[in-house]
Amino acid sequence: MPNPPIYRKTNPADTPVLMLALTSETLPLTKVSDYASSILAQKISQMAGVGEVDVGGQQNPAIRVQVNPAQLAAQGLDLEAVRTALATATVDQPKGTLYGANQAFALQTNDQLLTAEGFNNYILANRSAIFGASGPVRVRDVGRALVAPQDVNLAGWMNAEPAIIIAIQRQPRANVIATVDQIKKALPELEASLPPSIKIHIVSDRTQTIRASVADVQNTLLLTIMLVVGVIFLFLRKLWATVIPGISVPMSLIGTFAVMYVPGYSLDNLSLMALTIAVGFVVDDAIVMIENIVRHIEEGKAPMQAALEGAGEIGFTILSISISLVAVFIPLFLMSGIVGLLFREFAVTVAVAIVLSVIVSLTLTPMMCARVLRAEGETRSGLLSRALEHFFVGLARVYDRGLVVALRHRLVTLLVMMSTVAATLVLFVAIPKGFFPQQDTGLIVGIAEGAQNSSPRAMKDRMQAVLAVVTKDPAVAAANAYIGPGGPTVTENDGRMFITLKPLRQRTASADQVIARLNKALQPVWGVTLYMQARKILRSARGFQRRSINTRLLMSTATSSITGRRFC
Repeated sequence: MPNPPIYRKTNPADTPVLMLALTSETLPLTKVSDYASSILAQKISQMAGVGEVDVGGQQNPAIRVQVNPAQLAAQGLDLEAVRTALATATVDQPKGTLYGANQAFALQTNDQLLTAEGFNNYILANRSAIFGASGPVRVRDVGRALVAPQDVNLAGWMNAEPAIIIAIQRQPRANVIATVDQIKKALPELEASLPPSIKIHIVSDRTQTIRASVADVQNTLLLTIMLVVGVIFLFLRKLWATVIPGISVPMSLIGTFAVMYVPGYSLDNLSLMALTIAVGFVVDDAIVMIENIVRHIEEGKAPMQAALEGAGEIGFTILSISISLVAVFIPLFLMSGIVGLLFREFAVTVAVAIVLSVIVSLTLTPMMCARVLRAEGETRSGLLSRALEHFFVGLARVYDRGLVVALRHRLVTLLVMMSTVAATLVLFVAIPKGFFPQQDTGLIVGIAEGAQNSSPRAMKDRMQAVLAVVTKDPAVAAANAYIGPGGPTVTENDGRMFITLKPLRQRTASADQVIARLNKALQPVWGVTLYMQARKILRSARGFQRRSINTRLLMSTATSSITGRRFC
């Protein structure tokens, strides 16, 4: 029995980046499957970035001949005779040559049978019946021919509606965002090439969580920059003294982007997290340089002289501090394995940002201080500035009193310090540990396993029963599934299910909580075992992406199972 065709370019990724479902209210599913396999899947597989296109639940049209054993025996035939006759029914064989007076013509006729009616009229043999009547024995005399799926072991559903499922996976190192956008852009044109009654539904889009994740980190980065600049303004209370580090930080980050482009790094969760952390290191260099230059200006020196002397005094300090910060990341540079592969990009991004901040702080920052800062006496402090100054002076006095108390009670201070260290060690042991933190991407992948002796009809019934329970869960937006051999399912009693959850703001349960809830709800469903796993996303891409890491090996291997009674 033929396996469903798979259109491959490269090895597939771990999870489909986009899943489509084809349905029709008027056309039979065999027609829908034919269009999905011959048109839609082939065109999508030719797009850049697409690595594999799996067609689940295929119902490829075929002519199936059903015979009545009693009628067959009455005609003196057996199943082997029928098989032999049908095997030669549609063979395009040479018909011969017609010779004329001057020319010879090769006879070419197409006698291939393409319809069920044609097979019904096909002559299997010329035999005499038991009652003495003789004549041709046609297929309709011993059974019937009908249009049916080529493989009855395959079936697919979108929620409770029969459908053809198309699972699209990206190529390794491909831009997942660009790949999905390209497919979505082409969908109207692809749908126009199909009959109007065939509808294409997007049932799962993995990039939605990727876009949201990257956008969240980007917002965090912008908020970090705003808070850093705000704190600088709060303490320095001078416009240009705030503008200078406000320019130095973006300059260092832009330079980091340029360096990241060379080895092919991308703006993803890891690199954006590194840039967010690096903002604190970057602004420290600028603040130290500005504070030292402002100190010289407050002593009465001209801005140019203050910039030269201040940069000369603090330059070595900035350089030494930055080298020590970069040295912290050397172990990450040398780390091997999957963790090293991930965090090497993180470490390189932070180190590059620190190095560039040193260059900016030793060049651009002193130059701007010399040009835009004013000499002492040329500016007048406002009411808000004087109020903040009194507040900071009072805060320093409170700290001074607290320091005196701590030094006066040295034993208590030492005991508190030791208790803190001990509590840290205890919590380090007690806190749960894992390879990576759990993430709710809104996608649950399940593998359904029926009994070894389950028939295709029984497996369809069991999968529909599971779908009926899953789709009733309030957190589930859609569920699509298919059964039969193909992809990760290798036997006839296996099936695969993709459960798309509603957005986080529309549900109160996490993906793991939904799995636990479905565990309980599916207990009464007998004859099938469903293994579910909440899919994680460790790396996402946007913007400058040129390569990505295959996260197949990074997925958690923990699964939740639903076990029940099996077929006897």
